[in-house]
Amino acid sequence: MLGLLLGLFFSSLDQTIVGTAMPRIIGELGGLSIMTWVTTAYMLSSTTIVPIAGKLADIYGRRLVYVTGILTFMLGSALCGTSSNMMQLIVFRGIQGIGGGIMMPLAMTIVGDIFPPERRGKWQGIMGAIFGLSSIVGPTIGGWLVDYSSWQWVFYINLPIGILAAVTIYVGLQGEKRLTDKAVIDYLGAATLIIATVTMLLGLNFGGIEFPWRSWQIIGLLVTSAATWLIFVFVENRAKDPILSLDLFKNRTFTITNILGFLMGLGMFGAMMFLPLFLQGVIGISATSSGNTMLPMMFAMVLTSIFAGRIVTKVSFRTMFAAGMGIMVLGFYLMSTMNAATTQAVAIVYIVVLGLGMGIIMPTVTIAVQSAFPPEQRGVATSATQFFRSIGGSLGMTVLGVVFNNHSRVIMEKEFFPIIQGIPGLAVEPFAGIVAKAHTDPQSLFNILLSPEAIKAMPGGIQQVLLPTLKTALADSLQLVFLVAMAVLVAGFIVSFFMGDSKIAGKADKPAAEDAGITLFAEGLITEAELAAELVPDLLSETAPLLNRLGKKK
Repeated sequence: MLGLLLGLFFSSLDQTIVGTAMPRIIGELGGLSIMTWVTTAYMLSSTTIVPIAGKLADIYGRRLVYVTGILTFMLGSALCGTSSNMMQLIVFRGIQGIGGGIMMPLAMTIVGDIFPPERRGKWQGIMGAIFGLSSIVGPTIGGWLVDYSSWQWVFYINLPIGILAAVTIYVGLQGEKRLTDKAVIDYLGAATLIIATVTMLLGLNFGGIEFPWRSWQIIGLLVTSAATWLIFVFVENRAKDPILSLDLFKNRTFTITNILGFLMGLGMFGAMMFLPLFLQGVIGISATSSGNTMLPMMFAMVLTSIFAGRIVTKVSFRTMFAAGMGIMVLGFYLMSTMNAATTQAVAIVYIVVLGLGMGIIMPTVTIAVQSAFPPEQRGVATSATQFFRSIGGSLGMTVLGVVFNNHSRVIMEKEFFPIIQGIPGLAVEPFAGIVAKAHTDPQSLFNILLSPEAIKAMPGGIQQVLLPTLKTALADSLQLVFLVAMAVLVAGFIVSFFMGDSKIAGKADKPAAEDAGITLFAEGLITEAELAAELVPDLLSETAPLLNRLGKKK
């Protein structure tokens, strides 16, 4: 477990630590115009590799694939530290992302392999807490390394931790057996999956930012993605051993859980992108204080992750998902009531509520899916949960970004421009040009709220009139964003009731479940691997129909 926790910590830490170092990196390497690709390259490679890594782990075993992921991540980290220009850093971040995309889901898979059902929840909760901890300490560590060393050590710090994690995992899983005898690689499925995912993510991330939504570039990317997804489905239906078997979706637990993960990602990650904008632009706190304001939410998520991991053996998955989604709905509703008069303390309370719901959902998604499949399918099933959550997050950032852009234009025309008309100071440059541009690009005016230097440069009289009005317009624009996110999670709340009564068996249920397992194995209704992995007590609701079939035979 030490190796898993170390690997999970340093791969998730990298996602927060690099952002802190970006200003220094840009200062030395240049490339401000393409700096977003540093994040995009990592996101593309890490998201795309996830289902492929899960399938390879099912074929070749967890140890080989996980250690390969660590080594790839370390290679990418070392190369990032040697970058002499921004283009090199982008390419090397893509390599690093491949390693990170392998490690994250396989850590969860290995927990499902080495612990019986009633103990998985506790450890999945702890791993969720580790992820939350990395989000908390990442910016601090990144700032310390940049201030007292150099930006290169943001990447080099991964090397000693990676070596320790790789050695620990390699030794700890030494007795692992391969789950399949014959390796059949679905190369065509992997290729179509990569093309479909990359073109979709590029289209969603660049649409409305790098290129207009109706431009041939964005339309071409999204049409290519849609066509390739159709080809992927065709290929997987005919593949001997598909990368992502469509038969997995015949399992209700797998399908409902991934729908919930997708919806959670769509609502949560999209709205989280706008929280700092509210904190800095409306409340008026600094970027550092904004990050500190988010810390209580992370602590809340950590606490409920551990709590949810412990009680998931006592209640049904449906109850866990409904509770988590319901609390998140409440959190987003409260956030939708925030306005220009909201204080930092009130904002903290509201986002803590959101964190409580997030902490319940995250470990439950993994536990539920792992309980539904035998070891030889557990890798790809677990990886699928992260894949669909990531896709939902990318779509959420796009959808909510469009909602914000369109609604902010309406709000500005209705509430802002009528008020500022006739103010003498705004009729001269540079303010006249800024206001004129804001009619088509409201964000250009909102950027003033994020720049203390720009605010200080304004005459006092203009500040008193312009800033309160602008803050009110920004707050009103963000209210709709949070309401749309809430609506997405309301859909998730409703979907959770279709989960059924599936749950993990507790210790009291084990004797009966084990007897049932022996009977089912003798009748040829389950495999030896399923019996050995204690999958029979995983889902008691799955056992009952099989036992009924046995009774009819007799």
